[in-house]
Amino acid sequence: MSQLYNMFPRLLSWIKNRQLMLKNVEMNVRDVKDLIKHLKETLNPHICRGLVDCFLNRKQKEEDSHIIDTHYHEKNLIFTVTNLFAAGTDTTATTLRWGLLFMAKYPQIQDKVQDELSSVVGSRQIQIDDRKNLPYTDAVIHETQRLASIVPMSLPHITSQDVTFQGYFIKEGTIVFPLLTSVLYDESEWESPHTFNPSHFLDKEGKFIRRDAFMAFSAGRRVCLGESLAKMELFLFFTTLLQRFRFSPPPAVTEDDLDLTPAVGFILSPSPHELCAVSRQ
Repeated sequence: MSQLYNMFPRLLSWIKNRQLMLKNVEMNVRDVKDLIKHLKETLNPHICRGLVDCFLNRKQKEEDSHIIDTHYHEKNLIFTVTNLFAAGTDTTATTLRWGLLFMAKYPQIQDKVQDELSSVVGSRQIQIDDRKNLPYTDAVIHETQRLASIVPMSLPHITSQDVTFQGYFIKEGTIVFPLLTSVLYDESEWESPHTFNPSHFLDKEGKFIRRDAFMAFSAGRRVCLGESLAKMELFLFFTTLLQRFRFSPPPAVTEDDLDLTPAVGFILSPSPHELCAVSRQ
């Protein structure tokens, strides 16, 4: 929702509890400042613990070189970390919610995922390197992203020059919304674009295949910066949950009763629902 207000600031004045929203933003920024303060106090230039350490080390080098016009300053660091939390947490959590809903909706697919996990990984902790040996599970995760299409309009871009696209002239500086759903649901690219079908990402031998039409993270030079991180998070969270739990509808609810209609919003989340998680241990 915050992304929507960033694009259309005037919408903020229509919100009744905007003061609460602003207070929450201030609280988030304060938490990030505390995090950065702690990392700064324990910073070791010879050990990199993550993004903040890299940023602080670069900031110090530029200060030592007396570089004045630099992007490496406190304000940019705060908003970089805040943006990572805002952009990464909601989208990853929403995709996982869709994934678990699909598993409960299609138990036969959940069976195949758990059988593959059991035969390849067993009960040990799952590693990111396991992905290459889990083609069906990887296909299920990609199919979840494709069918859920949680950010169907991507983010707004601006044309850097005059361009003619499919017979339409678009002037330099025009705001453009790329409709990712038009590719993710393209009937000329996918065998069954409107159904959950992991085979979209598997060849005849059951090996995982990449598809050019898979654009869940957009494309081009302005592709999602967090793509590699999001893929790792989705894989590790999804596989660990499926390794330990069996997901099903609650009592008196059938698989057919589970509604796949998304809730309306800038990010398409599943409609409110309940699931049961039963331990497999």
